[in-house]
This record gives sequence, structure tokens and C-alpha cells, in this order.
Amino acid sequence: MTITLDGAVLTTPAGPLSVLTGPDGAVRAAGFTVDPESLVPLVHPALRGSVRRRADLGPVTAAVTAYLDGESTAIDPVPVQQHTGGAFQAHAWRVLREVEPGRPVTYTAYAALAGRPAAVRAAAAACARNAAALFVPCHRVLRTDGTLGGYRWGLDVKRWLLAHEARTAPKPAEGR
Repeated sequence: MTITLDGAVLTTPAGPLSVLTGPDGAVRAAGFTVDPESLVPLVHPALRGSVRRRADLGPVTAAVTAYLDGESTAIDPVPVQQHTGGAFQAHAWRVLREVEPGRPVTYTAYAALAGRPAAVRAAAAACARNAAALFVPCHRVLRTDGTLGGYRWGLDVKRWLLAHEARTAPKPAEGR
């Protein structure tokens, strides 16, 4: 069976965001590049396919547009499909989707949230192997000293995403 991935390039203030979706509409890969085809190697081999360019990815495009317009949680319900070689990595990606916009965590805190406080390197590896940037928000993880650390798509993009979320994220209720 041949898989066709739909690919689109969305314009964002942080730069072009390419997104690949599977036949079910779930995001398979996303990254800040002008070339959706360049994302295919990031997709697990069982989920790869040829890319059909589209101008609009329907609900995914709508969610990104809403996110850029200030609804920082608009991307949260977008389905993502990634495969991995390990249960911890899959679990860590699910946990990462629960990190709230505007409230970044350190790699140490991320490892603890994932249930393995001593597995800081494994948590960092989950970020590094994440194919679905923005939707699995690895940009929300910082070094223990509070500095940005790395980001596959560049520190300027990470900086912009964090600043955007700091401006637009819902503020915690007073007294909490």
C-alpha cells in the first residue's frame, strides 16, 4: 500500500512552517523549513510516503492560524502520529503535549513529568527526535540554567515561539 502525505507550507512570523499530514489528517512531521519534502526523513519509515503539495491542510492550517492569532492552545487538539523504538519516548512526547504554553520547563522537570526524574538525557533525546515541531512543543523545554539550549529549527525560532506564547498564553488564576 502506497502512502500519500499531504504537505503544506504555512507562513508564520518565525519563518515558513512546513507540515506533513497522513491520510487521516494527523500530523506526521512539522518544521520551520520551506521544503515539506525535507521532513520525510524525520517520519518513521512505516509512516512515510510521497508528498502531495496542498495550499491548505484544513483543520491543521486553521489551528496554526488560530495559534498565531493568539489562541496559544489552538494546536493542542491537533492529532499527531509519530512512531518510535521505545515506550519512554512515545510517553515523553505525550507528556510534552501537556506542557502549557507560556510555562516552559527544564529538561530535568520534563524528565520528572515523564515519570523518570533521573532520565534527563532520555528526555532530551525525546525532544531531539521529535518530528512534529510546534505540535509536540519541544521548544517549551529549556536547559536547567534557564537558557534556551538547542532547537532543530534554530534558536531564533525557539525564542520567537516562547515569546509569542508568553504574550498569548492564558494567565494562571490569581491565588493559585
